[in-house]
Amino acid sequence: MIHLGQLNILEILRETPPGLFLGDEEGNEILLPNKYVPKSFEIGEKLTVFAYLDSHERPVTTTLKPYTKVNEFALLRVTAVSDYGAFLDWGLEKDLFVPFKEQAREMQEGKWYVVYCYLDAETNRLVASSKTNKFLSNEELTVEKFDEVELMVSRFTELGVEMIVNQKHKGLVYNDEIFRELKLGEKLKGIVKKIREDHKIDLSLQQIGYKNIEPSAQKVLDALQRNGGHLPLHDKSDPEDVKRHLQMSKKSFKKAIGSLYKNKQIIINSDGIELK
Repeated sequence: MIHLGQLNILEILRETPPGLFLGDEEGNEILLPNKYVPKSFEIGEKLTVFAYLDSHERPVTTTLKPYTKVNEFALLRVTAVSDYGAFLDWGLEKDLFVPFKEQAREMQEGKWYVVYCYLDAETNRLVASSKTNKFLSNEELTVEKFDEVELMVSRFTELGVEMIVNQKHKGLVYNDEIFRELKLGEKLKGIVKKIREDHKIDLSLQQIGYKNIEPSAQKVLDALQRNGGHLPLHDKSDPEDVKRHLQMSKKSFKKAIGSLYKNKQIIINSDGIELK
């Protein structure tokens, strides 16, 4: 079966004036227009292509790689707004359409939005929605405490930063546990810190407990080496100074220097720490 909105590996069946016809093992065929035909090819060769609907709503393929695929979240820029909705640049010749009813707030040309791409069952068209919450669910969680997860920054709130977790769930990193600037749509790894009774997910951008000691210790060592073997930080330093120098919490810093001191890698002085 040829899947719209996804990458497909298809066989070159024949060459025609409009382009190459590609097919799958079930006998389905689809066009690869001339503009995307490789300079050299052989009948029977297989190509990886993306299937979508062209400007005439005909199924076609392209060798271009889109910025997102069906059933995925992405940060995309609005290229135009019409009487029917907004259009997003997703790396293909034909922009991705967002109907007005699928806009969490009215979209503006030139601005960036986190959206979800899906196949509309009524029209069989690939469309996007900025109403991301309706495509996320925490009812049946597929993650557990201490799991490492893939995150995407989706919204900034007074409490912290909301994250899309593994393209399935919604979680939150609290402001007092964020030690660097985060950007809308940014993708990063995190840890499930806590799962509440109502299935809300608390996240951490640092390893938790003993797992945090080793990477934090290495971060301190790297900073020492960059600064000539000395840092003006110690276990009595202000938490904001630690955050500014190392982008970590005071608690993680104390664990890290405790580990380094125990391993005789640093000296702790009244004015800071030094490489031994």
